[in-house]
Amino acid sequence: MDEIIISDLQVYAHHGVYQQETEKGQNFLVSAVLETDTRAAGMTDDLGLSTNYGVVCRFLSAYLTEHTFKLIETAAERAAEALLLQFPHVRAVVLEIKKPEAPIPLPFGMVSVKIRRGWQRAYIACGSNIGDRKGHLDAAVAALKEDRQCRVLRVSDWIETSPYGGVVQANYLNGAIAVETLYPPEVLLSRLQEIEYAEARERKERWGPRTLDLDILLYEGVVMDEEKLTIPHCDMTNRDFVLKPLAQIAPYEKHPVLGRSVIELLREVEQNEERHVLSNDD
Repeated sequence: MDEIIISDLQVYAHHGVYQQETEKGQNFLVSAVLETDTRAAGMTDDLGLSTNYGVVCRFLSAYLTEHTFKLIETAAERAAEALLLQFPHVRAVVLEIKKPEAPIPLPFGMVSVKIRRGWQRAYIACGSNIGDRKGHLDAAVAALKEDRQCRVLRVSDWIETSPYGGVVQANYLNGAIAVETLYPPEVLLSRLQEIEYAEARERKERWGPRTLDLDILLYEGVVMDEEKLTIPHCDMTNRDFVLKPLAQIAPYEKHPVLGRSVIELLREVEQNEERHVLSNDD
């Protein structure tokens, strides 16, 4: 990824734990590395295809002077988020806020906080077999589209599937959603659960019926196994009703542990496992 680099932008702002810092203010130095693709702008000499670093400087200066935070950690976090939401060509930013006048009663050169934040691609499985199934799935897509921290990239067809797991229940509609998000995996999970609950989701029985089920299948650059969240999803490789819609929107996305593409995993499941995909539902 190409980079646009801004070094030591001077901003007079009012961030700090102590009263004199928030009242009097002090100088901060802000550096930013904007990760972006500059090829189109470079080939055409068209600023509209790039990110105007002068505008970015004015944006950061205005944001940090108009807001007050106790911690420069918070200032960096909020400013990075605001920048990523404001400038669509920026995929990620490395932002450093330096505090050369920090109230430290010892000789020092500089204290600073540096963070990297960016848009990450994630794939979400969705399913419903209670009530207006299509309505619940459409509501999930709409909620993600309305969330500023998410960008919906692609949505699969909704497909009719038979139940999985041995519980007697109605057929499902299943699908997959590709998003870019600023949420880290755990926060994305919490956001998906909020969307589920908004559609009256109840967790009573494993593999039981539900108005809406949303699961993170893959998250860019992440392999994790925690109590509340496993990525890649531990059961995605043996479920045709997960892989079929995922293959429609991301056939060549690779499982980060197995190293095989979604379409390869789907073919294996269709050959070796029980099938649940019944038909497409328009």
